[in-house]
Amino acid sequence: MVRLCAVMLVCLLGSLISVQVEAGTHWSAGFHRLTFLDPLDLQPMSAIAFYPSTDSKKISKVDGYQIAAGEDATIAMGRFPLLMLSHGNTGTPLALHDLATSLARKGFVVVAVIHPGDNYKDHSRLGSLSNLYGRPLQISEAISAALMDPMLSAYVDGRHVGVIGYSAGGETALILAGAQPDLQRLRKYCAERPMDRDACTRQGELIADRDDLRAEADPRVGALMLMAPLSLMFGRHTLADVHVPVLLYSGDGDQLLALDKNAEALARKLPQAPSFKLLPGAGHFVFLAPCTDEQQVTTPGLCTDAEGVDRVDIHRSLSADAVRFFSDTLSQPSPAGLQTAHQE
Repeated sequence: MVRLCAVMLVCLLGSLISVQVEAGTHWSAGFHRLTFLDPLDLQPMSAIAFYPSTDSKKISKVDGYQIAAGEDATIAMGRFPLLMLSHGNTGTPLALHDLATSLARKGFVVVAVIHPGDNYKDHSRLGSLSNLYGRPLQISEAISAALMDPMLSAYVDGRHVGVIGYSAGGETALILAGAQPDLQRLRKYCAERPMDRDACTRQGELIADRDDLRAEADPRVGALMLMAPLSLMFGRHTLADVHVPVLLYSGDGDQLLALDKNAEALARKLPQAPSFKLLPGAGHFVFLAPCTDEQQVTTPGLCTDAEGVDRVDIHRSLSADAVRFFSDTLSQPSPAGLQTAHQE
């Protein structure tokens, strides 16, 4: 509570300060590593913040990914909307690096969280209640960490926060916006479709490793962008408290998440109709960044799209849509914001 009050005070003070943005020509992207405590066990967890920079463009290799951003590069002057990025089960946010850096170059700070116990190195919380309810808490803690970070705090506008969720990250984002998971819906789905090896590895039962956690919304969250979201645990009633704008993407060739029980059902049941874009022929992994030649060889299942699906072109449109959506829904509070989302 003390930490949250401190963060709110920073936001209030920020609203009283007019920050002039640099009248630059082109921004590049920088990145900064954050470390803070996992609210589930108070052990260190990490995130990577991408932000607009005035330095020349740089390519950095981070955990095997070629990222178009320089580490701790000079931050552009201004106060920028904050976007949180939640990755899928057993994944990494770096797989969405092109979206993060594209948004950073347009004037957003994007904090990509690595979920403890549910990432490509550590699966220890997969399929558990602590993961379902803990992931949103981790995003909330990352918001607070970014707003208090010595390097970032002066440049982040904590009054304008959005969340980007991919796959299971979509479930995380919806909880942050007020959705309440219905575990019975998962059990019913798995009874109907027991062959779904992704959602029903334990016949629709989550590991009851914690009885002290629940779904907690974060009132700071003002908009959601969801890509191929895992959302089958939400019905019309349990989505009733989601009152933020939603940009929803999915592919009609998704072989991992049943489209009719996830994105399509979500689009029908949200209280406010989302902007829903269905990509013909696209699969679940089309939202991951276009692969390098090396990744094509090492992870062909993540890199290979159906014939006629152009991942590079999809990502070009996806990034442009994200910029427009968050620019429209997260209103800009200061002179800095007038240029953030439109600078080329």
